[in-house]
This record gives sequence, structure tokens and C-alpha cells, in this order.
Amino acid sequence: MAPRLDFSDWWSKDTGKGTPVVVTMENPNYSVVEINGPDAAFMPVEKSRGKNAKQVTWVLLLKAHRAVGCVAWLATLLWALLGAIKKRLIFRQGVSMASEKMVKGKLLFTVIKLFLVTSLAILAFEVVAYFKGWHYFRNHPNLHIPRTSIEIQGLFHMVYVAWLTFRADYIAPTIQLLSKFCVVLFLIQSVDRMVLCFGCFWIKYKKIKPRIEGGDPFKSDDVERSAYEYPMVLVQIPMCNEREVYEQSISAVCQLDWPRDRILIQVLDDSNDESIQWLIKGEVTKWSQKGINIIYRHRLIRTGYKAGNLKSAMGCDYVKDYEFVAIFDADFQPNPDFLKTAVPHFKDNPQLGLVQARWAFVNKDENLLTRLQNINLCFHFEVEQQVNGVFLNFFGFNGTAGVWRIKALEESGGWLERTTVEDMDIAVRAHLNGWKFIFLNDVKVLCEVPESYEAYRKQQHRWHSGPMQLFRLCLPAIITSKIAIWKKANLILLFFLLRKLILPFYSFTLFCIILPLTMFVPEAELPVWVICYVPVFMSFLNILPSPKSFPFIVPYLLFENTMSVTKFNAMVSGLFQLGSSYEWVVTKKSGRSSESDLLAVAERETKTINQPQVFRGASESELSELNQLKELKEATPAPKKKSNKIYRKELTLAFLLLTASVRSLLASQGVHFYFLLFQGVTFLLVGLDLIGEQMS
Repeated sequence: MAPRLDFSDWWSKDTGKGTPVVVTMENPNYSVVEINGPDAAFMPVEKSRGKNAKQVTWVLLLKAHRAVGCVAWLATLLWALLGAIKKRLIFRQGVSMASEKMVKGKLLFTVIKLFLVTSLAILAFEVVAYFKGWHYFRNHPNLHIPRTSIEIQGLFHMVYVAWLTFRADYIAPTIQLLSKFCVVLFLIQSVDRMVLCFGCFWIKYKKIKPRIEGGDPFKSDDVERSAYEYPMVLVQIPMCNEREVYEQSISAVCQLDWPRDRILIQVLDDSNDESIQWLIKGEVTKWSQKGINIIYRHRLIRTGYKAGNLKSAMGCDYVKDYEFVAIFDADFQPNPDFLKTAVPHFKDNPQLGLVQARWAFVNKDENLLTRLQNINLCFHFEVEQQVNGVFLNFFGFNGTAGVWRIKALEESGGWLERTTVEDMDIAVRAHLNGWKFIFLNDVKVLCEVPESYEAYRKQQHRWHSGPMQLFRLCLPAIITSKIAIWKKANLILLFFLLRKLILPFYSFTLFCIILPLTMFVPEAELPVWVICYVPVFMSFLNILPSPKSFPFIVPYLLFENTMSVTKFNAMVSGLFQLGSSYEWVVTKKSGRSSESDLLAVAERETKTINQPQVFRGASESELSELNQLKELKEATPAPKKKSNKIYRKELTLAFLLLTASVRSLLASQGVHFYFLLFQGVTFLLVGLDLIGEQMS
């Protein structure tokens, strides 16, 4: 017997005309046909096939299986996270504490710990009040504080009411004032970001590109090309203990397409490891044997770091014979036509002092950390550098992948050792002396981004402490310079204050301090658009230059707030001239190259081998260096796995944000709760060093 399908109760509620008829089929594989009136049989019928009981059961089982799989995945993820926390915090396996060498870093860590302890105490207080039913925000938006003795329910209630009064009269106004100040800074910085994006869209729409005065000699006919007089170019490769990347960098620079009698390559080695020195010497000797005009320079005393290295190299007597100098850091691999695309822009343009190329990254898809860095750097080059180059003829020199007119360097005072951002220093001084800059967005030079959080953290500390240190030093020179007033205002207000000081200040203060505090002081609550809508919109603008990174918009937003701790600490260190602002730590590289890059290098080397070479006679010393090079390469140890670190400030802020999320849950604040929860988890992951590679 087929199951009886009785829908009479449902039909009785129907008001349609006609007498309903049910046709029941004995075969369960057929559908049930419903006729609600005499004309219903002649109306078009949907071609969808009905579902029987077995099909419904399978659908429900499939949905249940998916739900169980999702829950199991979340449980596995949570269990792995708890296991990592237990491993690092309880058993201390493979963990070393991040050293807090800086006095200001210890002070900031103490302040954050004080906030955490206070928030935990207040949370316990609020939980007790919550379960006792003391909700004074429930029926009206304003706080109602009991005043009469009838409303006081005991000693604990009296203490709670005293806390509410103190909070409303003293704490809330201070937090509100500070939050409004930070929100104003946030909006100003957002407007600046939108203006830069609009300028980038305008450049794309109008197809504005830097043009070579008199035409590009390498894109003209052979007569003009043969008549072009190649200027003398000095190429410098500063490096320090770059075991992983020295070989590919020297190889790429030595294959630059430029007449050999018009180019000199300086390998400026500051390595204090003798084995690395011999490796670099051997690589220089190898290319020297192929007829490349290359020399090796090593300093016994590394004073002034990179600035001192470049300054020492520019002091050589033969530098006066060269007109331009190209600079490449140790991990940069320029294409052979780099000089032919950059140097011609100086032709018939005597006011041009710098031509800067864009960076491209061979390891941008290596892990989540490199993907997030790629978003930031793509926006920096595509938007900030390009817009400033087109409309202002000024931007901060990136320290590498650029060509300088040596006359511009000399007239601007040369390389100075007063800061750790010597590239920004020389760019500002050249701008004050009237030199113009050009940014080539279409010319890309391959390089690496840090793959470990430790290396990235140290890099960001130097990049954010140096500008504040430089601002203190060059502010009098900016004010007394002869450039236009609007250029002075751009340097002081936008270049330094807004983008180097205000950005890390409000990002850390607003999202890491004020927002958690407002959970315990509801009178100073931040609006939803400050927490959610505007940051998401700004993050969307940042991702536009790299649209493939759109799926990472939420991790990018959370990670940028997490990095604000390091950037704020570095900014304070540079602004007040603390000892950490003078520290220079070489960014650790992995020596990665993409498959296409390796094929291109192999092809270029094959062409070089097939062409007639001018070999120089090898002396006994050079042969001995090559033999030692082979021995060192064979004896080079394999990379060792380094231990994870615990970053105390990030970890403490994680617990502070998670505590605030529990308080927001009591107050039923949806957006605030989710933001604090996810932001706290992000701080926890970063504090436990669970992002990026762990290989040394």
C-alpha cells in the first residue's frame, strides 16, 4: 500500500474557487498532481519532478553531513589553536620570549598589562551585576543611576552604584574626548587615502606616463640608436651577511644590457662573517673572469650601516668619471633592459635627480604574511608613489631599484649617517634643493618580502622609527628652505605628520585601547561606522591595486590593526630619539626565485656563453679564491629550524580584546562583539608567532 497523503487540513484554509481533487498513484516514483479547479488542468505545469520520501531523507542526511563536517572543522581548528597555546605557554616547547630591549617598549608593555588587569577586575564586577539584574541601560538609552536609599539593595550594590557615578562623571568624558580626536584623525587620513585613489584613477583614465624628452633612443631606428651616447653608470650592490641572495643579485646585475666600458659594478660588502665574505669574493671573481667590470669592496668597521657603506663607496676617486649611480639591494634582480628604460629619462632633463622603479615580489604567494604585505606594497607603489610622482614630482626614495644623478646626490649633501632611513633622508634634501623625481610604474624589479613575522616586525620598526627621527632633524631645514609654501606644507603635514605619525597613532589608540575601554564605559560607545563601515571601505581601496587579494580583505584589516602596536612603538621611539631608533637589523631573506625567473636567468646565461667573451688571465690569488669558494659551498650547512617566539605586547592585547568581547556580549552589542573577538584572535595568533614561516 502506498502511504496515504492527506492535505485536507491545509486545503480547508484555501480560499480558491472550485473543488480540489487529489490523484494518488500507487507507484511511489510518480509525483502527486494537485488540481485546484476546473481550469487548473489546462494551465501550464512546472517541469520540476516531485521528491519522494527516500529523496527527502537523503537530502536531509546530506545537509546533516555538511553541518557535522563544518562543526568538526571548527572543532579541529579550535583544538589545534588550544594545542599550540598549551605547547607555547605551558610547556614552553620551542619558544623563546621576544626580548624587550627598549625602555619605551617596556613602558608600553606595562601600560597594556595595567589595562588588562583593570579590565579583568571590571569584567568580574560587571558579571556579578549582570546576574543580579542591575541593567540600567535596558529600557532607555541613557544611564539611570539609583539615587534614593530605597533603590540601594546592599553594600555591593552601593559600591556598584558608586562605580557607575564615577564612570559617568570622570572616565566617560575623557574617553569621549580622546575618541572624538582619534575619529577626526581617522577621517582626515581616510580623505587623504581617497584623494590618492582618485589621483590614481585619473592617471589610469588619462593614461599619464613619464615621457622621455626627445624620444626613447632605444625605440627609434638603428641610426639614432647608434648615435646615442651611453652615459657612464655606476651600479652599487650594498649587502651585509646576505648568504641566501648574493649570488642571484650579482648575477642579475652583471647581465644588465649596457656597454661594458660605460658601466662599473661595485659590490659593497659589510659582512662580518668571513665565510660569506669569501663566497661573495668568489662570485665577483667569477664574473670578472667573464669580462664584467666589477669590483669588491669590504669595510672592516660597519659605521653608519647602509648609509655609511654608500658614503664610503662614493668617496672613491674614480666616481667622478660617472654621471649616474644605480642602487640595488642584495635581493633585487633587475631585468637586463633596466638601465635602457630608466637612464634615457635623464636626457635633456637637467632638473631630474631620481628615477625610481617599482618592486615585484617572487614570493608574494608563499604564505598569508607575504600576501598581506603584497597588498600594502602594491598600494604604496601603484597609488602613493605614482600619484606623488606625477602631480608633485616628489616621493620618498625606496632605497633600491632607482637611478640617481650623482650631481643631485652631491649638491644635496650626499649620504648621511644620522638616521636609519638614509633613502628618505636624501630624497627630502634633494627635494629641498629643487630636484625632481620620476616614478616608473611599468618598470618592475624582482625582490623578496619577509616570510617570517620576526623579520617583518623588525623591518616595520625601522621603517616607522626612522621617519620620525628624520622629521625632528630636517624640520628646521624644511621651514627655512626656498621651496614653495605648498611644498613645505605637503612635506610637513602630509608626508611626515599624516602618513608617518597620525596613521600609527590613531590606529593603535582607537582600535586597540579606546574600543576595548568603551565596552566597560558604555557612555563613550563608538559608533558602528567607525568600527566597521569606514575601515572596510578603506581596506577595499587598499586592495584595489591588487584585485586578486580581495578574498583576504578581512585578514588584511585585522592584521593591520595588529601591526599598529609595532608601528606605534616605533613611531614613539623615533619621535623621542630613543635608543631603538638607531638600531639597524638586516631583513632576513630566503633566496627564493620563481620558476619563470630561473628559466629566464638560464636563458640569459646560455646566450652569454654562446657569445664571444673577453676573458682575463686568472692570477694565482684568484684561482685560490675560486678553490676556497668551492670548498665553502660544499661545507655550507643546511638551514636550521628556528624556535618560535612569544611577543608579549601582542599577547597581552589579545587577552585585553577578548575580555572586552565578553563584556560586549553581556551588553548584546553585535558588531562590537564580533570585531573584538576576531581582532583578539588575530592578536593571539600573532603573539604566538603562528603567522609566516619559521625557517631561518
